[in-house]
This record gives sequence, structure tokens and C-alpha cells, in this order.
Amino acid sequence: MVFELDKIDHKILQMLLEDGRASFSQIAREVSLTDVAIKKRFEGLKRKGIIDSVSANVNFKVLGFENPIFIQVRSEISKNKDLVKKLNTVDSIVELSQVLGEYNLFAKLIVPDLESAERVINQIGAFDGILDVKTFVVLSELKRTNSLPSSSLQKKL
Repeated sequence: MVFELDKIDHKILQMLLEDGRASFSQIAREVSLTDVAIKKRFEGLKRKGIIDSVSANVNFKVLGFENPIFIQVRSEISKNKDLVKKLNTVDSIVELSQVLGEYNLFAKLIVPDLESAERVINQIGAFDGILDVKTFVVLSELKRTNSLPSSSLQKKL
């Protein structure tokens, strides 16, 4: 189901994306409503599934981890269900998506060093049903945003 956002809901989402700790009263001042009204809108956004959670963005580099490593996995479709279960148990995989194209799975790994990356990638490559794995090591992050795509939203608002 698709929900329409009004300008106030858009502003609530934008402020929470920029600072997940923004208080209801802080948001209320910004949009000229009461903090009770913002709380009700926030709860409505959660109930509709628009907001899953409010969380922290961790800088893994500061904690001593390597830049993210992305892998594309081509697998036997008939073994995909069991393979996804196995991949979900790999601690270093922080994101896993099914995609269209030559490769059908895409994962993001966070590891402390490249030796660990090699071990994890070799472990994954040995899983039953894996046909091929492509690896992409991030050299530097060029863009990362915590904002809504304004151009597409402006059409709706």
C-alpha cells in the first residue's frame, strides 16, 4: 500500500532523518504545531509502516573496521531459499538483497581487515548453490545522505 505524505509529515521525516534524536517539541516548533500533534503524526507514520524505527548511523571506520565491501552473488535459483538462510547467519553481512540481473543477490559486508574479508568471501563462495561471487571494495564513500529525494516528493506535495 502506498501512502501520501503532506508537507508536515514530510518535514517530520526529514528532521528525523537528519537527527534521529530530534524531539517532538523541536519538530513542533519547526512546523508550528504542538508536540502532542507531532507525537500523534509520528505514531501514525509508524502505524502505517512509513517509519520502521529510529536508529543511529554508526561510523564503522572509527571503530576500526574497513570500508564496506559489496559482493554480488550468482546462485542456483532452486537453492536460493536455503542459501539466503545461510547468508543471513554470516555475522559480517549487514545487508542482503535479492536483485535482478546476472547476479541475484547483493550483500554489504563490514569486516575489521582485508584478511577477514578474504575468509568471509571464501566461506560464502563455498556455500552450496553459489555459482559465482564478485567483490567490490569501497575505496571512499563519495555520497551518503539521510534525506528524502526532494524532487520526487515535490511532485506529490
